[in-house]
Amino acid sequence: MTELYSIRDVARLFAVQESRLRYWMQTGFVGPTVRKGGRFYYTFRDLCAVKAAKDLLAAGLSAHKVRKNLEALRRVLPSDVHPALRLRVCSDGEGVVAIADDVAFVPATGQVVMAFNLPALGGQIAELTATTKAGAAAAAAAEPAVVAAVVEDDPTEANLGPTAYTCFMEACAAEDRGDPTEAEALYRRALEIDPALAAAMTNLGNLRYRLGDTADARRLYERALDHDPTQAEARYNLGNLLEDLGETDLAIAELRRVTQVAPDFADAHYNLGLALARVGGAAQARRHLERYLELDTASEWAGRARQYLSQLAA
Repeated sequence: MTELYSIRDVARLFAVQESRLRYWMQTGFVGPTVRKGGRFYYTFRDLCAVKAAKDLLAAGLSAHKVRKNLEALRRVLPSDVHPALRLRVCSDGEGVVAIADDVAFVPATGQVVMAFNLPALGGQIAELTATTKAGAAAAAAAEPAVVAAVVEDDPTEANLGPTAYTCFMEACAAEDRGDPTEAEALYRRALEIDPALAAAMTNLGNLRYRLGDTADARRLYERALDHDPTQAEARYNLGNLLEDLGETDLAIAELRRVTQVAPDFADAHYNLGLALARVGGAAQARRHLERYLELDTASEWAGRARQYLSQLAA
């Protein structure tokens, strides 16, 4: 018997949008490993992986490095990991180390960018559960507490490695190797097997866009959004494509929706700010560029955002 958590529970626990969790699950990045009654559930071990993914991405690691770290984390965590286990998980961005006590560990290679101990994570879950239960009855009815369901374990379809997901991950690897031809073939194969795999449509759209086939890219982004209207990545890329095609009003509408669905999507705020500035919406442009700078303070693009803000103020 295992305590399980719904996607809604996990979204509230880690302040991650449900759409992002579904995207991670769909792409095989990180997700639940139990399926029961047609629904997916996270184990505590899965929660550790979600927390690691969020922390590493927030530290600025690439998706490729995060995948590498998550694979290492899955190897070091026991399958029956429990919140009471005195285990500390650390990463320097290149690898993951699990220490069998509660002493902080600093890898010799440099600064720790992700570190958490399991008892503390267990306490965080318990605190959120208790807080929600203590709320008003009406609020509790509207926002159910994070309560672990106890069910018999069944592996998820994703965990069993369906061919569509395997093709998708192999396509991602082909892109990492710099082989777009192989990547495209694998994305298309994934979509033959699972025509609703929105993440494959988005990545394939990106490939077609880079090859100059804007018509096919647009169709793929729109198909992805038909299947998953909250997928910020597809909508962001569609907005950029529309701007390149000169359809600025439509581009602005799409980028606005991205910032509504994913308020922390920094690049969407940046591009929306520039688009609004081009059509004379200086006040709105400033708001989005300022929001971008709240999310990105030190990059080259942050410097450009400050320049644009200075020009708008002039």
